[in-house]
Amino acid sequence: MLTKMSLRSSVVLFFALLCLGTLLAVGLALWFGHARALETDVTNGFIFAAAIAGFLILALMVIAWFRFDEDIAKPIERLAAQLRTRAHAGVDGELDMKAARHLGDLAPAASAVARQLTDTAMSTAQAVATETARLEDEKARLTALLTDIPVATILVTRSGQIALYDAQAAEVLSQLGVPRLNAQITEYFEPATMNAAVQRLQKSGKDVSFEAHSIDATQSFEVKLKPMRDGGYLMVIDSQTLDISPDAERPLVYDFEIFDPHPSDTAFHDLPLRKLCFSVFDTETTGLLPHKDDIVQLGAVRVLNGRIVKGEQLDELVDPGRPIPPASTKVHRITDAMVRGKPPIAKVAQKFHHFSRDAVIVAHNAPFDMAFLHRHAQSTGLTWDHPILDTVLLSAVLFGASETHTLDALCERLNVTIPEQSRHTALGDALATAEVLVRLLPMLEARGLTTFGQVIEETRRHGRLLEDLN
Repeated sequence: MLTKMSLRSSVVLFFALLCLGTLLAVGLALWFGHARALETDVTNGFIFAAAIAGFLILALMVIAWFRFDEDIAKPIERLAAQLRTRAHAGVDGELDMKAARHLGDLAPAASAVARQLTDTAMSTAQAVATETARLEDEKARLTALLTDIPVATILVTRSGQIALYDAQAAEVLSQLGVPRLNAQITEYFEPATMNAAVQRLQKSGKDVSFEAHSIDATQSFEVKLKPMRDGGYLMVIDSQTLDISPDAERPLVYDFEIFDPHPSDTAFHDLPLRKLCFSVFDTETTGLLPHKDDIVQLGAVRVLNGRIVKGEQLDELVDPGRPIPPASTKVHRITDAMVRGKPPIAKVAQKFHHFSRDAVIVAHNAPFDMAFLHRHAQSTGLTWDHPILDTVLLSAVLFGASETHTLDALCERLNVTIPEQSRHTALGDALATAEVLVRLLPMLEARGLTTFGQVIEETRRHGRLLEDLN
């Protein structure tokens, strides 16, 4: 019956019962106090009555607070979070009306708004899908055209950042490091020769041909730089000597928003979330004790300008140098035979460190995964001083600390699907975490948390959940 009452009627009834309960508590206390006064004296009776009244009223307030928190505060917080996921994270579906059953007409009204928003979003999505299909078709044609040209192509911004590379260029870059958008071109090629060629290009405004050397000075490439109108340049590398199958898939990897850099004098904590690069990773291990167990698999993906960069990911099996317990194999399905002969953690950690250069590292329950990397920091010579974001804490900020913050719960809340065969694999969970992050970013911005510093400050309010790694 109470669930069918209006919110105002429920509030009136709630306070009426609270007042009645208080009067009954005072009356009962006076009755006991009067009996005590007859047995002893008046002062003792009044003190006894006041103590009983105080105890009963306190108990009544605790019960009232608990009911208010369960029936009003938490449902409102949950309803607000559900509305944000639909408004900013592209999640559809019905709202949880059962949880908001004590909120009167608020829940049905919110559900109606959510349905209207979903219908509008669906209409927009259809138009976007049509245009996206057209752009994908054009991209496929461009990719096919580049495939027939025996050169590797890299588009570099005025400030030296990689904004585009094709698969042939990825083949070149992978020989020198981990291919990454937004990375400085001088992370792969020897800076002095590279910078001298760029200066000649900028001075003459004409193509510049030269011999570029790898950063480790072990390889040389015939390179031509072609100027672009915005001050950047196209780097063309003769790739005829590369062993690339003519039937190999050669997708383009690019993000033209890199051409709109943030001001160089902006402090990192003041950078917009959308402009940050994120390295999202996960590990599978021999057990749950970072001080003695070891990594057997590391997976990572990159998120740039609010989008997952397709083609930039790590999926590395690691030889832990010890048997994998059967209980752990049962979870992640990685056996001793699968890791035998694979690189040790030192090499994989080095690769991931390069993959995460100039990026914010993101993980779900980051203290656990980072503890394994920190443990080997001295032996690998790596310093893990990257900024850290934890999706557990982001979930607490947006959905409230009282909610469940497991990766499965977040994926269900945000309509992120983890294929069964990918769950509890490092890359599969890293991809799921990246999808979650992409959906959380606009929700954080809608809350007014638009910079990295603001997000970190807000997550510290939930420090009891996880250690602050920043």
